Amino acid sequence: MTLKIKQINKKAPNPWWALALLCTSFFMVVTDSTSVYSALPSIQESLHFSWGGPAWVIIIYMLTFAGLVLLGGRIADYFGRRRMFTLGVVLFTLSATLCGFSWNGEVLIFARLIQGVSAAIMTPAALSLVINTFKKERERNKAIGIWGAMGGIGATGGLLIGGPTTEFLGWEWIFFVNVPMGIIVLVFTPFLLKESNDRTISKFDIPGAILVTCFLLMIAYLITGIPEQGWASSQSLSLLFGSLLVLFLFIRVEKNSKSPLVPFRIFQSSPLVGGNLLILLAGMSVDGMLYTFTLFIQQLLGYTALQFGLTMTAMTVLSVVGVYAGQHLVTQTGLRKVGMSGMALLGAGMVLILILPVAQHTWMMLIALSVFGIGMGASFVTAQIAALSYINEADSGLASGIVETSFSVGGALGIAVMATVSQLYSGNPDSDVLTHTGVYTSFYVIVGLSVIGMVISYFYFKGISSPLLSES
Repeated sequence: MTLKIKQINKKAPNPWWALALLCTSFFMVVTDSTSVYSALPSIQESLHFSWGGPAWVIIIYMLTFAGLVLLGGRIADYFGRRRMFTLGVVLFTLSATLCGFSWNGEVLIFARLIQGVSAAIMTPAALSLVINTFKKERERNKAIGIWGAMGGIGATGGLLIGGPTTEFLGWEWIFFVNVPMGIIVLVFTPFLLKESNDRTISKFDIPGAILVTCFLLMIAYLITGIPEQGWASSQSLSLLFGSLLVLFLFIRVEKNSKSPLVPFRIFQSSPLVGGNLLILLAGMSVDGMLYTFTLFIQQLLGYTALQFGLTMTAMTVLSVVGVYAGQHLVTQTGLRKVGMSGMALLGAGMVLILILPVAQHTWMMLIALSVFGIGMGASFVTAQIAALSYINEADSGLASGIVETSFSVGGALGIAVMATVSQLYSGNPDSDVLTHTGVYTSFYVIVGLSVIGMVISYFYFKGISSPLLSES
């Protein structure tokens, strides 16, 4: 009897319950990044942000995550994936609590910075645990597919949850809702997740991670400060010079490091470079549009946060259609046509918003957002296939981390650029008032980004077929 009890106790946890737990943590991270959009006008009013200030609630989170996610993955592999996952969840839950209790803008931005750090620890550790939990290739692929789908569900859920939560409970609760979820994850982690590590890793490129994060933050601060400081002010020029110096130091560190954060040899792959450039531009377009659009329809058109969330459903639902259609068409026609078509639809959605009377007819706005959503899905799936399918298997983890970084950097830069353009073209740079002219000018910029994306798809994907097509 004793022997049987010991055998039962040593029985491995159910891997699918472990996957459910890990996907819950991923859902927390993704919804936390998108639900904020609905709440931005309320946050701006409540915490008395100056114009452009709310942008940093999102930018600081994205760029901190982007700069540290590759390092976070390597640290989790060495020190223990479950251990670092637990640490990430603890930090994320505590920082979410601080976000909700923030009494001014500076505290909220600091709390969001901590959330970005915790997400950079938690997310790669969770994905590594998914991969190591499922030993059979077929089950592992299915688990990774469920993990990826959770990203889309979380992004959609964040926009849907953020609206009613902000309207009925207050903006603080878009952060507080993560607290009970984080506690539940922490309670079940010891029972459902097994520890694993890779002691072959001996060095960590901490200087590289710090330098690239500083570079990204300095560039974003430079862009958002232009309306107030001017293009040629001492602050702007100092930030430009300082960011270039930090970039130079980062390149030197990476070239001389025995374990670089980003080995430059991986960029010899043209599809990988093209895919990351495309996802950078798509991220700039999508997050830049979301940031400007929430202020546009809530502050200028008088929509509530709930109405904003419901309106964006058209875009998020059709983006799923774009993903599946794009994935199918890539196997039939190759990367080039689908990449160009996806970016063209992104631009077309913005053009429709610019030329249609969306302020008077919500259904016309929904048509424009639907076109934009299909283009978003098609662009992202094309970029991911290009960036991940033409590299050695040994570099797959690195390539995945670079894709995550490109998307986060693109989103943050898109918000910074659109916030700056909206403010510059709204009249008085010192005013907090948003105007139609400023918003529409930022939409024109997104159209320009879509054209650049089409050009990148044309040149980088020329003569390259889908890997699935070539295999058949």
